[in-house]
Amino acid sequence: MKAGPRFLRSLRYAYEGVKYALASQPNMKIHFFAAFGVIVTAVYMRIEPMHLLFLLLAITLVIVTELLNTAIEKTVDLAMPSRHPLAKIAKDAAAAAVLVAAVFAVAVGVTVFFRPVERLFHAVRDPGRELSVESVWVYLLLVLLVVIVTETRFGRTFFLRPSLLSGVIGSLATMIALVTAEPLPGFLASLMALLFLMLLYRRKTRTLPGILFGTVAGVTITLLLFELNRLPFPF
Repeated sequence: MKAGPRFLRSLRYAYEGVKYALASQPNMKIHFFAAFGVIVTAVYMRIEPMHLLFLLLAITLVIVTELLNTAIEKTVDLAMPSRHPLAKIAKDAAAAAVLVAAVFAVAVGVTVFFRPVERLFHAVRDPGRELSVESVWVYLLLVLLVVIVTETRFGRTFFLRPSLLSGVIGSLATMIALVTAEPLPGFLASLMALLFLMLLYRRKTRTLPGILFGTVAGVTITLLLFELNRLPFPF
């Protein structure tokens, strides 16, 4: 008779734990956003069920280790409010577990998505279209102008104010992906851009929506200008 309510209470406690980690841990927000993007992309690209299972396993592993990391940090803070070498070791080991899980997740994502992206890349690439040095400066200049104007528009709203640096990073990564003959350099450029954006987020000078806003603006403007090369007037 009491098994049902006890089970429901356990679910509620677990839900409260996820909510707390999501509200208090910036890395958990990144993990959830990345997981959402990966799942949507996998469904869109029609990833095979077995590969999708590996993706879900990697996502679950990262989220579980992040939850355990949060639990260990709070337990250590409760048991040892002051600084102590053993407390530092416990927290560092828990953070290392999250890092190992994240590296595994990245490796799984690269392995699963590389072939579908490679096929898509060769299907849509137009080898006759190139990017000149002058075009690079024009693209970057327009990205800077659009992001600066948008930043002044949302200057009073820190939450939505776009990041100028993330716009430049997104534009550069897009240009590299557009001009390379093989998908691997473009993928590596995108991965490097992602690492830069993560470092930018950790600086706390911009919010996550602001960083994403700037990145999307940089990528979109670069793609639009690259498509305009089909018109009679070149950039």
